[in-house]
Amino acid sequence: MRIALFEPEIAGNVGAVMRLGACLGAAVDLIEPMGFQWDDRRVRRAAMDYIDHVAVNRHANFEAFRETVGSSRLVLFTTKASQSAYEFTFLADDVLLFGKESAGVPRQVAATCDTRVRLPIRPEVRSMNLAAAATLALGEALRQTGGLPG
Repeated sequence: MRIALFEPEIAGNVGAVMRLGACLGAAVDLIEPMGFQWDDRRVRRAAMDYIDHVAVNRHANFEAFRETVGSSRLVLFTTKASQSAYEFTFLADDVLLFGKESAGVPRQVAATCDTRVRLPIRPEVRSMNLAAAATLALGEALRQTGGLPG
């Protein structure tokens, strides 16, 4: 299982997702450009020493990332999807894709994904924090596939 972040804008979110990946055993793909300098100390601060326990792959753009997916399904998490992640059947080699904090992913990126799912939220709010969404999504996907550690 992999988590992919499309053009993330907030270093703290990336650090938190890297820590999540370290704790639950999921690799993290970062699709550039990012909205901050990679050497930004905020990433290391959020990821802490967990940064040494997660495989992080950086990709120059979406096309370069897409080439690494192979036969794995690319599962896009978006507020525009109609199917709930809790009614979706995950596979152990799925790649969970999350868009940038301010705008999600462009239509052409969404069109290349194998499926789209959403995390249910109350109608009076717009969206969930990226790191929180990744936590819920990865937890459910690993629960379904028997991939939770311990």
